[in-house]
Amino acid sequence: DAERSCSHLGTMVEFAVALGSKLDVINKHSFNNFRLRVGLNHGPVVAGVIGAQKPQYDIWGNTVNVASRMESTGVLGKIQVTEETAWALQSLGYTCYSRGVIKVKGKGQLCTYFLNTDLTRTGPPSATLG
Repeated sequence: DAERSCSHLGTMVEFAVALGSKLDVINKHSFNNFRLRVGLNHGPVVAGVIGAQKPQYDIWGNTVNVASRMESTGVLGKIQVTEETAWALQSLGYTCYSRGVIKVKGKGQLCTYFLNTDLTRTGPPSATLG
């Protein structure tokens, strides 16, 4: 069941959209123009606590590195995802549109997508990625 196995992606998308909305409110009341850039990826990770004096929880792996690259090569005000993540999000009812192929440090050329954040998840999955 694709929706169940990727439901955490929907939670992350809703969180990122909520962060953007909250930032809009902060900007309005503080006369600032802060903008958010988000990168998402999904897959296996390794997690653990490191440090004897100041223990910290951290996650590692290719999934984390690619998500970081999606953020750093992204565009302000947008959520950039990998092609595989775009397909998974589509199965949850989100719409993504192609950004095209971009050079990603350490990964070469990757086909990336922007998540359509004008509308949150609505109805059944769309038939197109765009």
